[in-house]
Amino acid sequence: MAKTPVSRNTPPDYLLLGQIMRPHGVRGELRMRIMTDYPERIAKLKVVHLAKSVEGKGLKTFPVRAMRMHQGHGLLLLDGVTDRDLAERLRQLYVLVRLEDAVPLEDDEFYLYELIGLSVQTEAGYELGTIKNVLETGANDVYVIDSPQYGEVLFPAIDDTIIDHDIDAGVVLVNIPDGLLPDDPA
Repeated sequence: MAKTPVSRNTPPDYLLLGQIMRPHGVRGELRMRIMTDYPERIAKLKVVHLAKSVEGKGLKTFPVRAMRMHQGHGLLLLDGVTDRDLAERLRQLYVLVRLEDAVPLEDDEFYLYELIGLSVQTEAGYELGTIKNVLETGANDVYVIDSPQYGEVLFPAIDDTIIDHDIDAGVVLVNIPDGLLPDDPA
């Protein structure tokens, strides 16, 4: 969910849910680009925050009336946005939720911001580097690893390469795919 690098010790104030694309219809519904793995949870929120940036610049709070999916996008209905003209003013704003208001995750789930700063290691104990960002590509996430030996490494986060995420221990265990690095580390 978080797209901006954040220190492992500093959780963000807000999590990114999506971005308003344009009005949908004439009754204030907003067509939203979904940027969360769980769009169905948006309808359960009491409020969302709309802002000019993912950090919350120009933040305005709106109670959520409804949210539904339509052709791969969210259609969001907010209290106070009752017609197309009002909806038009919200174009390009980010849809955020305060971290403490987010729907709780299951035990085996984590937020992407929690990966920033984790050590990336193989089962044999070789340390590749530290995750400095997570790119959401659509097909799979890509971990941007700051490696002392290789510089910036783009590591595919897929079932074949990720063994375990141990957030509490600060480690992601991986299988390094053949050809990713110029030489075979330990």
